[in-house]
Amino acid sequence: MPFLELLQPVTGLLELGGPVVALIAVLSIVALAVTLLKLYQFARERVGRTGSAERAVALWKSGRRQDAVHFLAHPVSAAEEAAVTAMHLSREEIARNEIEDEVQRIATLRLHRLQSGFRLLDAVSQVAPLLGLFGTVLGMITAFQELQNAGNAVDPSALAGGIWVALLTTAAGLGVAMPVSLVLTFFEARTEDERIAIETLTVAVLSNVSGTTDMAAVSPLPVVGRASHAH
Repeated sequence: MPFLELLQPVTGLLELGGPVVALIAVLSIVALAVTLLKLYQFARERVGRTGSAERAVALWKSGRRQDAVHFLAHPVSAAEEAAVTAMHLSREEIARNEIEDEVQRIATLRLHRLQSGFRLLDAVSQVAPLLGLFGTVLGMITAFQELQNAGNAVDPSALAGGIWVALLTTAAGLGVAMPVSLVLTFFEARTEDERIAIETLTVAVLSNVSGTTDMAAVSPLPVVGRASHAH
């Protein structure tokens, strides 16, 4: 089947919906591009996959510190980098608060990079249905203007056709917003899992540092950059 014939349903939809549907289509393309880039980034940095970091910390706590450091010789995820950084610094007898500051700096930088593009996806999920509603209002205004101009010769089928086309923009907006919102929620959940892993694994590593047996010493690490849905 020729390529132009494959695009015919799409071009027909754009002709029916007008510029509002065209704008929603542009937003959907942007959201799809950002989603694919984020999926590649999350897969490359193993976001939310904390098995290696957990095994290294288990080795560390069992006393096999050299094995733990070698296990994370090439950290990929933010949790792995935070854990191995805490291990290296704790072996150099650096003060706990200085270790926490350095781990927090690394974690903030990594989490900030993971959250790039979230605001754009959130904006698309909010603006797309509003654009659809705006297109419906414009379509209804046009339909009622045609109804007024027809006077006594009103054609119900023509009015129904105008309303159907007007509602098409709302459907298009919701059709874009719903999957984008689900995708954004998935990315935020994975980022939050990574943040919690950084906190818990770092505390586990530092709990073995001598002189840190009080409750304040094992409190969660205050990593900033928490994932937050702007809805």
